[in-house]
Amino acid sequence: MANSKIVMGIDDIPMWASIDRHRLELQTCDDCGAIRYPPAPVCPKCLSEKATWTAVSGEGTIISWVVFHRKYFDDHPPPYNSTAVELDEGPIIVTQLQGDEPEGSWIGKRVRLGYAEHAGRTQHFARLIATPAGQA
Repeated sequence: MANSKIVMGIDDIPMWASIDRHRLELQTCDDCGAIRYPPAPVCPKCLSEKATWTAVSGEGTIISWVVFHRKYFDDHPPPYNSTAVELDEGPIIVTQLQGDEPEGSWIGKRVRLGYAEHAGRTQHFARLIATPAGQA
């Protein structure tokens, strides 16, 4: 077994560099404004090649999750979760929820991205955002 590794193409380099700076920057199409994730050479909405790397808020909503009870990588001992988060800007990223786990379903819970060193690299993770009393 081995540690998990970043799969990095040429279009991914600026995104991973932003993660190293503890923020998430994604491509914003200069022509139609669509935010691209994963990074790509052309916009999937209008096919423009022009884009600007823009910081996203890092906040979003859990739309799916799973807890793995089998070891697939040495640097992720079970049990560990994989969580799909729809960022407020629209893209869906997969990360891990750290800290307190929600009671019951995780779907619809608000999270904020954080950053930590993991196996020699900076990795993003999600942490629950406190919900004011009386709100779901």
